[in-house]
Amino acid sequence: MSELVSLQLTSTQWMLLMLGATGVGVSKSGLAGVSMLHVLVFAFVFGARTSTGVLLPLLIIGDICAVWLLGRDVVWDYVRRLLVPALFGIVIGWLLLDRLDEPTFRPLIGNIILLLSIGQLVRMWRGDLFANVPHSAWFVWMMGVLTGITTMLANAAGPVVALYLLAIALPKTPLIATAAWFFLILNCCKVPLSMNLGLIDSSTLLLNITLAPCVVLGLVLGRWIVKRIPQRTFDTLLLAFTVTAAMRLVGYW
Repeated sequence: MSELVSLQLTSTQWMLLMLGATGVGVSKSGLAGVSMLHVLVFAFVFGARTSTGVLLPLLIIGDICAVWLLGRDVVWDYVRRLLVPALFGIVIGWLLLDRLDEPTFRPLIGNIILLLSIGQLVRMWRGDLFANVPHSAWFVWMMGVLTGITTMLANAAGPVVALYLLAIALPKTPLIATAAWFFLILNCCKVPLSMNLGLIDSSTLLLNITLAPCVVLGLVLGRWIVKRIPQRTFDTLLLAFTVTAAMRLVGYW
């Protein structure tokens, strides 16, 4: 397999990648909308398609660290509900990634997330509206499939899962733990598919090893921030980051 990544990077590129890897850790601490930082940075350095394979092992490192720190608070019922439709979505994303251009899907995914964000804003304002929707089977399948497609095409499913867990009113710590376990399982399932597409090789893994300490640093930093944020503020910030990420996917900025 030919090498995807040249380690003859400029100092500016290395600084960007270190910033992006730190962002991976921060996003795994619970601030899921920050995930657009590393998606954008790695896409800028390596290109959108290649960056998905470069990022994946770093995301798994972040997932492992998050599970180690917070995994005991996981709510397995919500992991099980999302996992099957998400795996189905991953297969769809894998087929699309091998056949169609990513720019075709990024605006579609972004618009869907924006619509879901608006719905969540309405629910935060009027908690009695759509009270049963987040727990319905069709909503779980819609969010799960969208998660799978989004994570395979762009490693940008954090905001989707965050929206679902906010919609079911999961408290801060269980939300972070549940998302950590869910993405650890999901990202590990993506590895053979990314290798099949030629997006992971020895050069990308060597880069991952080099940047791994930045992921750990970002997780520690993110945990320090999250611990000092009240529940209501956490929910609002998470939704704001999600909307910002969706607007970037659409191409508003």
